[in-house]
Amino acid sequence: MQAKDRIILALDVDNEATALGVARELAPYVGAFKVGMQLFNSSGPSIVNKINDLGGRVFVDLKFHDIPNTVAAAGRVMARLNCYMCNVHAAGGRAMLESVAASVRDEAERLGSQAPILLAVTVLTSIGQPELEEEMLISGLKIEEVVVKWALMAKNAGIDGVVCSPREILAIRAACGPDFKIVTPGIRPAWSEKNDQVRITTPADALKMGADYMVIGRPILKAADPIKAAQMIIEEMEAL
Repeated sequence: MQAKDRIILALDVDNEATALGVARELAPYVGAFKVGMQLFNSSGPSIVNKINDLGGRVFVDLKFHDIPNTVAAAGRVMARLNCYMCNVHAAGGRAMLESVAASVRDEAERLGSQAPILLAVTVLTSIGQPELEEEMLISGLKIEEVVVKWALMAKNAGIDGVVCSPREILAIRAACGPDFKIVTPGIRPAWSEKNDQVRITTPADALKMGADYMVIGRPILKAADPIKAAQMIIEEMEAL
C-alpha cells in the first residue's frame, strides 16, 4: 500500500460544495475521504456517489448503534451506496455486529459488488480513563483492555477491523492478528495542534506500530496549503 493510500481525509464540513471542492483538489493525495454525520446529514447519501465520481473513495462514518435488525438494514444501504468503508459501534454487542456483517456481505454479493470494509468503533479518542470510569461507568478495566475485548468480539462476529486510538494498535495486533484492519483517528503531525482529542500520535509513529489507515482532518483542511500539508504527511511516512 502506498503511503497516500493510508490517509483518510476527514471531510468535517457542513456543505456539499465545500466537500466536493476539497475532494476534487485532494483526491490524488489521499486514499479516501471520511464523510461523517455533519456532511452526510446536510448533503444526503448522494455525496458518496459524487465523491466516487471525482475519483475518491468514501468512508461513511455514521457509527451505527441500534438493535440488530435496524443496523443490519442500515448496513445493506451502505453496501448499495458503494462506499469503501463504513462503521458501527462495538458497544452495540455481538448480535448486532454479527447481523450487520452478514447483511453487508449478503447485499454486496447480491449486487455483484465489493463489500465495504466494515469497522467497529471501540473507545472514542476523546475519552480518557476518568471519562471511561465516571461517565461510561466501566470500572476495573483500563481503556486498552476495553478496546481489545471489543476488538476481539468484533473480529469473532465477522467485522473486518476496528477504529481505535493509535495507542491500542500493538495490543489489538497481538490479539486479532495481522489481517485485522486498524483505522486510527487521533493522528496529529508534530507540527499541528492537538485540538479536542486526548489519545493521539503522529503519522510516522502510527505507521511504525502497524496502523493500516489514519484519519486526518484539521492538519490538512485547516492548513494554508492543504496539498502541501498532505504531501508533508506522505513524506513523513515514506521516510520510515
